[in-house]
Amino acid sequence: MVAMEVFIWSCMLGGLITLACGALSEILVHNSIASWRGLAYVLVMGSSCVLMSGLPMALIPGLQAHTLLLLQSTFGPLSGALVLRYLGLWLGVALVDRLVHNTIMWGATLLVAVSGFLAVVGAGWLNWPGLNPLLVSAGVSALGVVLAFQACVRASMLGDDLARWMVLACAFLGVMVLGLYACALWPDAISLPAKALIAVGTVAHFLVGITLTARRNRHNRRLKMLAGDDKGFDRATGLPTGSVLLAKVDDAIWRAERAHAQCTVVALHLRNLYSMGEAAGHTVDQQILSAMAARLRRAVGFRYVVGLYHPRCFVVVISAGPNPKEVDRLIFRMRALLNKPLMVSDPRAGMHHFQPQYGVGISRLVPGTARPQEVLDETEQRALAHINGEMLPEMDSAAASTAAAPLR
Repeated sequence: MVAMEVFIWSCMLGGLITLACGALSEILVHNSIASWRGLAYVLVMGSSCVLMSGLPMALIPGLQAHTLLLLQSTFGPLSGALVLRYLGLWLGVALVDRLVHNTIMWGATLLVAVSGFLAVVGAGWLNWPGLNPLLVSAGVSALGVVLAFQACVRASMLGDDLARWMVLACAFLGVMVLGLYACALWPDAISLPAKALIAVGTVAHFLVGITLTARRNRHNRRLKMLAGDDKGFDRATGLPTGSVLLAKVDDAIWRAERAHAQCTVVALHLRNLYSMGEAAGHTVDQQILSAMAARLRRAVGFRYVVGLYHPRCFVVVISAGPNPKEVDRLIFRMRALLNKPLMVSDPRAGMHHFQPQYGVGISRLVPGTARPQEVLDETEQRALAHINGEMLPEMDSAAASTAAAPLR
């Protein structure tokens, strides 16, 4: 390895160490499982990148080529499995898209299995003549990149704004994986400018990935704080309302029609929002709204429209994705989170328990023309009918069974 190549890979290593220090500082500030995942991602994936570059052979002359080959062929799929697993958690695909979730989980399992197989072959416990372990490792790692890219594109199509930027991180991931494996398989065939480009792409992937992870972690912490029994809130929910909400609902219905998929609109009418005004003070209304909004967002994830039709009516639009069973599961999760009592407070009135009482209205739209205003009005009427113990005749059977559940 020439001096310039050592310089290129050393710069890449320095960038990875800097990012690892940033991930460690995140742990020191917010000691959470998500922060530890970020550090593990940088350390495991970064170690794999350094091994694939061949830099250890230049820095450790006594390192045997067979040992380096064994580490390269096994660390690559293992780090790919870790990335897929963490990406699935970051996207929250288990909540909204079982197909992508299963694809990621089975892809990660395949990568781990191939890594174990290559470790057995590399250790000499299994004789497989003519097998190139590094080439096999490159193939399954490339498959992992494809699965990660597909999951991010799918999440972006479902409305996750951050997933669009994660697609860019997956593009850098492709440059990193293909480039580093090419350097390991054919070190003399890759020019120095190409290796410099690969090193830059590697650091760029980690930089974009860590930035997006930190943003999602901050968002999750805020939602967790708002959804918990925390006190002292008097802030807006941050949910779209008015014309902005109508535009988002219209866009969600349009995406469902374009995908020839069913769109489900859920209205939750909080009938006792103002019941605590006299006992706990009028500032508790915002606390209740903020907590309910955060719980809804936690229930459905970041892909679907969650809005405030008016102060007592929340709206959730589930479009272009799950099958009816998945929609029912999301609605069940919403109800489970909303049913939990909430602690509200007022500086003068003290602490009070608030038990949400709400009605649920559901409209399942088939592909076709639907006006957002009419859909929201009709769905809210179903939620009000649920409160009054009525059943609207035009409600389909699936919606009726859900809306007929007793208030809690």
